[in-house]
This record gives sequence, C-alpha cells and structure tokens, in this order.
Amino acid sequence: MTLVGANGSRSRRRYSDAVAVEGASVTDFRIDEELPPPETGVRIVYLGPVSPHWDTQGLFGEQAVVDEFRRRTVARLQLLPPHDPQFRRNRERVNRDAERENLHLEWDLGVPEDEEE
Repeated sequence: MTLVGANGSRSRRRYSDAVAVEGASVTDFRIDEELPPPETGVRIVYLGPVSPHWDTQGLFGEQAVVDEFRRRTVARLQLLPPHDPQFRRNRERVNRDAERENLHLEWDLGVPEDEEE
C-alpha cells in the first residue's frame, strides 16, 4: 500500500494501529464497568413480504421505552424485507441502538439463525 502525504511524498510505511495517550491506547475500547441487566425487552418480528414487514413487541419493562424504540426501529426497517441489502446495515444500527439504551433485543425473522446468513 502506497501512502501519499500532504506534500506529495510517497511512503510505503503503515501507521500503527494504536497510539499511546496517557498510558492507554486509542484503540483500547474495554469497558471496565459492567452494565446492569436490561430493564426492558423488545422482540422485532418479520411479518412477511407484504408491508408492513415488521412488528416491534414489548416483552417486559416500561411501555414508554418500548414505544420510543419502536418509533426509531420502524423508521429504519419500514420498507425493508430481510433479503434487501440495506436490511443488514439497518439491523446493525437497530442492534447498536438497543445496546445504547440497554435493551434486551430479540429478532424473529421466521427462519432459524443459521439459515438467515
């Protein structure tokens, strides 16, 4: 891999993956504190090829949290069946959103997990 610098110079040097900053590397993403168990659970169910494709069901916890998560999820998945290439990217966004909110998230795509890939 050839890198071109700001002054036009070419270099074959690769930058290191980690940079030391006050004793810790920038790529060190370990979280020392443990998250509490989720207080709200959500299941996203694929309904079929006819729109609406998705249903977001609250399993346990506060209904207001489920409703807010449902609003964001529907915005990402509303017109996407699971075989659409955009679905995989948006599914990861929904998963990250659930992690940020500390929600228990289940997916029901109507097929066993090993067949969906």
